[in-house]
Amino acid sequence: MKQVGIEALNVYCGETYVDVPTLFAARGLDDGRIDNLMMARKSVALHCEDAVSFAVNAAKPIVDALSEQERAGIELLVVGTESGIDFGKSLATYVHDHLGLPRTCRLFETKQACYSGTAATQMAAAVVAASPFPTTKALVISSDVARPVPHTYVEPSQGAGAVALLIGDRPTVAAFDWGANGFHSYEVMDTCRPDPEAEAGDVDLSLLSYLDCLKGAFADYATKVDGADLVETFDLLAMHTPFPGMVKGAHRAVLRKLKRMSPPAIEEDFARRLAPSIEYPRQVGNIYAGTVFLALASAIDNAVLDREKRIGVFSYGSGCSSEFYSAVIGPRSQRTVRGMGIQEALDARYELSVAEYDDLLRATAELKFGVPDFTFDLDRFPQITGARFADAGRPRLVLEAVRNYHREYVWLGGRR
Repeated sequence: MKQVGIEALNVYCGETYVDVPTLFAARGLDDGRIDNLMMARKSVALHCEDAVSFAVNAAKPIVDALSEQERAGIELLVVGTESGIDFGKSLATYVHDHLGLPRTCRLFETKQACYSGTAATQMAAAVVAASPFPTTKALVISSDVARPVPHTYVEPSQGAGAVALLIGDRPTVAAFDWGANGFHSYEVMDTCRPDPEAEAGDVDLSLLSYLDCLKGAFADYATKVDGADLVETFDLLAMHTPFPGMVKGAHRAVLRKLKRMSPPAIEEDFARRLAPSIEYPRQVGNIYAGTVFLALASAIDNAVLDREKRIGVFSYGSGCSSEFYSAVIGPRSQRTVRGMGIQEALDARYELSVAEYDDLLRATAELKFGVPDFTFDLDRFPQITGARFADAGRPRLVLEAVRNYHREYVWLGGRR
C-alpha cells in the first residue's frame, strides 16, 4: 500500500472579522462567558461571498502551484459543506469551473454536518491509494458561510471559511496512518437546519453527543491499533472546534474519565498537545466542515515540530457521525503550511465595527435561497472592498449576480 496523505493545505477565512469581546458588549451578553468560549475574533463573509467563492479562494493558490501534468492528475473534487446553494446542483460544479480543473474529473458535494469534510477526505485518500497511477490526486475543500443568529451566545462563535486539501501519494503536509480509523455514529437531534435560513438544536445535547463520540471513536481506533493510548500515542491532538472552550472541556472530561488525571496534569497536557490547534479557530470561529482542518493547520503552524510527530485527529458532525484518525507530521509539514501565509492573512483582515457588521448581515440576508435573479452592489462597502481588492497580487472570487438561478462570479483585484 502506497503512502497517502495531504500534499498541500490552504485556508481562506475571508476579508473581515469582528472582535468577540466587542460583540459581547454590543449585544448585552454576559462577558463572564467569554473565558469559557475562548474566542478572540470571528470571521465574517462579505455580502458577495458564498461557499463557492470561499472554496475557490482557498484552493486557488494550491492549484496555481501545480504543473499542467499535476493538475491533469486531479481525478476527484469533493466539496464538503452545510451551505448548499441548490437542492440538486452541487456547488462543486462551480468550484471545478472557476479553478480550471480538467473535465476528466469526478466531482460532487458531501453533507453530514461538520463531518462532511472528513468524509470527503477519507474517500479521496481511498481513491488515491487504490489508483494504479502515481499521478492520481484529489482535491478536497470544506467550505461554509454561517448565517449568524444575532443576540444569542451562538453568534460569537459562528464563522466563515474554507480549507482546501490536496490529497496524493507525496504527503508533504501529513501522512495518514493507513487503517488507523475509529468510528462512532448514531441518530441524534442535537442540531439541524430545517430550512436554509434557520439553525435549530439543543446545545447541551450537542456537547454530550460530542463527548460520547470522542470516547467512542477513540475506543474503536484502539481496537484497530495495538497499544493505542490517548495520551501516550499522540504528540499532538487536533479536534473539531465549534469553539475552543468546548474542546478544552471535552479534553478535560475525557482524561478525567479514561486516565483519572489530576486537574494540573490535564491543564499541562492541554497546553502541550492541544493549545497549538486552537490558535486559528479562536481567531476565526466555527467553519463547520472545515474546522477540524483549520485546527490541523493551526497545530502544524504553531506546534514545535523539530522531528516527526504523530497527531490524533477527531472529527465530529451533528446528527451524528464521528471519526478518530491519525497522521504523521514534521518539520517539512510546518515549512509547507507556513509558506501559505495563513496567519498573515488572518492578521490582514479588516476589523468591522459592530455597526458595519450589522450592515453586512443585512446586506447578506437580501439574497434569499432559491431567488431566480439578483444583482450585487460590489461597491456597497467601499471601505472594505475598495482597499482590499486593489492589491494586484490578491485576486479574490466574489459572487456578482444570480441570473435565472445561475450564479455568476467575477474576480476582483489581481490576475486570475
